[in-house]
Amino acid sequence: MSYLEKLKAAQEKNQSWLCVGLDPQPERLPVQALKWDEPVLPFNKAIIDATADLVCAYKPNLGFYLQWGAAGIIALERTIAYIPDDIPVIVDCKTGDIGHTQAAWAVGLFDQWGVDAVTVNPYVGEEAVLPMIGDRPDKAVYILARTSNPSATQFQGDLAAQTGLSADVLRQSQQWHTAGHKGYVVGATYPQELAVARKLAPAANFLIPGVGAQGGNLETAVRYGPDTIAGPVISVSRSIIYASAKIDFAEAAREAARTIREQINRLRQSNH
Repeated sequence: MSYLEKLKAAQEKNQSWLCVGLDPQPERLPVQALKWDEPVLPFNKAIIDATADLVCAYKPNLGFYLQWGAAGIIALERTIAYIPDDIPVIVDCKTGDIGHTQAAWAVGLFDQWGVDAVTVNPYVGEEAVLPMIGDRPDKAVYILARTSNPSATQFQGDLAAQTGLSADVLRQSQQWHTAGHKGYVVGATYPQELAVARKLAPAANFLIPGVGAQGGNLETAVRYGPDTIAGPVISVSRSIIYASAKIDFAEAAREAARTIREQINRLRQSNH
């Protein structure tokens, strides 16, 4: 099964384009989690148990696990294993080195941990992508095209005008022949540029961060996010997993995820 097939199946089963980011931050963990000696894995398990029927994917960010040292990496590995097999796992690591290093990343992430997709920084060119999914038809990379942070335009250019690095990445990477899928990270905090990105990459799946705490535009994400096969992966982290700092944190996370999923689905219906 290809990555897009797995993603589409999860989206249809759960009627969801929502992806929950699993980003355990020490100072933000709820009081209940802090009672555990090593809180990351049980916290993640509680969030997954509460939201697994509401999402199309989970996205753990590697940086949030490195800060816990070796215990964090073990927790990440076990979190990946705990996520139901029919839900795609996207590791947000923004790796982007030269060929043989990327090949090593791919062995670890795809072959050892069995994740479905990773985020990739394309600054070094096609060598950041080909060793990852050149011969892995069931995997995907999400190439950074337009990130959601405020200073993104400093180097990425004016995507709305189809000039600069973001536009070049979207154009040129379409020519890279890979067995796996090339998707793109396009932030919802630049809503006017989502339509341009979709025009430049009509068949690519979009991973759309920036909705929720960053204030991204959900309506535009829903309108321009879908590709020719599947819906976008709309990623929300903090406003879901930290919906409550109390003992009811898992229940609060479920309610927050359900609310956002319903918002997305209402916008999907209004676009038809």
